[in-house]
Amino acid sequence: MTVTNTALVTGATSGIGRAAAEKLARNGFKVLIHGRDADRGAAVVKGIEGLGGSAEFIAADLTDVRAVMQLAAAAKDVDVLVNNAGFSWFGPTADLEPDTFDALFDANVRSAYYLTSVIAPAMAERGEGVVINLGSMAGQIGLAGGAAYSATKAALTSLTRSWAAEYSPRGVRINTIAPGPVYTGGSDRENITALGTTTLLARAAAAEEIADVIAFLASSAARYVTGAVIPADGGRTAV
Repeated sequence: MTVTNTALVTGATSGIGRAAAEKLARNGFKVLIHGRDADRGAAVVKGIEGLGGSAEFIAADLTDVRAVMQLAAAAKDVDVLVNNAGFSWFGPTADLEPDTFDALFDANVRSAYYLTSVIAPAMAERGEGVVINLGSMAGQIGLAGGAAYSATKAALTSLTRSWAAEYSPRGVRINTIAPGPVYTGGSDRENITALGTTTLLARAAAAEEIADVIAFLASSAARYVTGAVIPADGGRTAV
């Protein structure tokens, strides 16, 4: 009997999440596609199945903690959790409305916290599992206009280290990937291109390049990597 590993990718209907879901499916995972839009979710599932992979769509609003807990309960037996969902806001600190501030932390930090709070202990009971958090170079350096967003990504980095200390002794590897500028469907291409010129490689990344790093961390090739923050930023934070 063949056992197929399962991965949950949050925010998997577009951008890095979709690229990661497709890459993991090509690597033999059954992928649980999380998102809020059923039509977009169905399109991702159809694309993966068209390539011979296996996928299922699960809808949840990750700004609603009850929905987060329902998703966690439904996916608690996954082998890999990719905490990718979230959004960004950039602008003057004084212009950020309290509701948007709260939504940033709810979507980017609280959702990852409570998904991990259910799924990582289940992994630990089985003695193996992988949690991959999507941080950002914004969580490693200062960016004017990015105070709140950067704080959410720095929080994920801190959570990664604490979770590794808590769960890695029982076989669960937990890491963060910190991408630099990436072309995604929701990004301003002109701004991403300009930011890409500030990297050592003088370009922005394609979502698939970040998905390759996710796939590496999800694989046995990374079996000795935990508690790490992996920059995938073209060298932007190296100098």
